[in-house]
Amino acid sequence: MFAENAKKTGCIEVICGSMFSGKTEELIRRLKRAQFAKQKIETFKPTVDKRYSELDVVSHDSHSISCTPIKSPSRMLQIAPDTQVVGIDEAQFFDESLIEVVQTLANRGVRVIVAGLDTDYLGKPFGPIPGLLAIAEDVQKVHAICVRCGALANHSHRLSQSRKLVVLGEKDIYEPLCRECYNKALAEEKE
Repeated sequence: MFAENAKKTGCIEVICGSMFSGKTEELIRRLKRAQFAKQKIETFKPTVDKRYSELDVVSHDSHSISCTPIKSPSRMLQIAPDTQVVGIDEAQFFDESLIEVVQTLANRGVRVIVAGLDTDYLGKPFGPIPGLLAIAEDVQKVHAICVRCGALANHSHRLSQSRKLVVLGEKDIYEPLCRECYNKALAEEKE
């Protein structure tokens, strides 16, 4: 336990990678460790993410932690003053204002842990994640396993024909691929 006069220092941690790489699992692990240490936590996710639960952050292997679904990152600035750790899942679905909100929280002395896709299905930088990577004290890039060859996967290949940027789905719509298999899949789709 921290002493009453212990210095409160904030920081930004980003967990990024492709679909099925364990981003949410790692976020939940860090938040549960903070809870075990009797730190006050708040967890948020975008309201658009209703895949497993509306009121929980849930990993693909069914680990969960309660959260507050929000539309706007500014809502995070209303946390209780004694909150020590803020977790944010599916951060790529928030707008660029998330960067300033996270920076403000860290400057207040809050440890902010952000999880999200760093690239979209086209392999392009996704939402506010690149900006968060630039200002974070700690970045962990996690990888899935390529379902075609078994190498480390860095891409979220979309199996559906939709060209919308945001299409929520699971293994029915996305598969993790390594660079080589991803490029082959894109070439096959163009034929």
